[in-house]
Amino acid sequence: MTASVAHHAHKLAGAALDWLHTHRRLGAFPEGATDIGDPDRHYKPLGETALAASLVLREGVAGPATLAQARELLDFAWSEFRAGDLLYERQLRHWLLTDPLETYAHFARAGLRHDRLHALLRHSAAVGATTEVLPNRNLAVANARRTTGIGRDPDWPALTRATWLGRTPEPWAIDWSTGYHLTHTVFHLTDWGARPHDLPGDIADYLAMWLPAWVDVWAEVAQWDLVGELLIVGACLPEPHLDPAEWRVLADAQHADGLLPRDNDPVDDDPATRFADHQHPAVVAVIAGTLALSRLLGA
Repeated sequence: MTASVAHHAHKLAGAALDWLHTHRRLGAFPEGATDIGDPDRHYKPLGETALAASLVLREGVAGPATLAQARELLDFAWSEFRAGDLLYERQLRHWLLTDPLETYAHFARAGLRHDRLHALLRHSAAVGATTEVLPNRNLAVANARRTTGIGRDPDWPALTRATWLGRTPEPWAIDWSTGYHLTHTVFHLTDWGARPHDLPGDIADYLAMWLPAWVDVWAEVAQWDLVGELLIVGACLPEPHLDPAEWRVLADAQHADGLLPRDNDPVDDDPATRFADHQHPAVVAVIAGTLALSRLLGA
């Protein structure tokens, strides 16, 4: 069973990272861009790519070629952000936004630093100047500050219990968006699987009980992006949930070139549209496979 999960996780993550690496320039800012423009067009995908690359480098369970691709992807994203200048300018202009901090954390995890942005974020944390966000987003800010070493340690239990997952409601009382919220609650509490024992025991038990049902539900309707995020949750538990059948279903959905479709809608033939539509599930596949391998190997 372990060998089966390892096989599917290795193939899924490696092929998805290769796809992101091959098509990385499709996610670049327009030439001469002086600001981030539409956040969903280039900015957010570049940050997600940096997240995936930083976790591949952190875990160190990939082969040399894949690790080299991850470093190149991280460096590419950093160069697109003008070595952090675009993040600094966005934070300076939009004082209450949290996304420059959250994006910067992915680069800081891998040892990259922007001194002016770091100082600005430290001041923002000291005065408590952030916009009001959903409870799981408060955890995102807290984890980004922990990753960058900025700000005081928050009241993690209070932040946790304010979320949907923190209340461990009836498992059928969930919808598509709440599914994403609960996954990110786990991601930020555990720093993407680095701190699995920071997950409270009752929440870990609740997830171990109901993850298989949720995976089954969203796999049945081919919501592959959410299925992948739920598999990441399984890899973040104190006792990881790594079911071979679940991993086989997701691996079977992956295309030969490494693209993981978002859902069962037809995949467009245009390269730019393909990348825009399916970049996020590729990121999810990289993270899921990487964390599963890491837990299996005890890294």
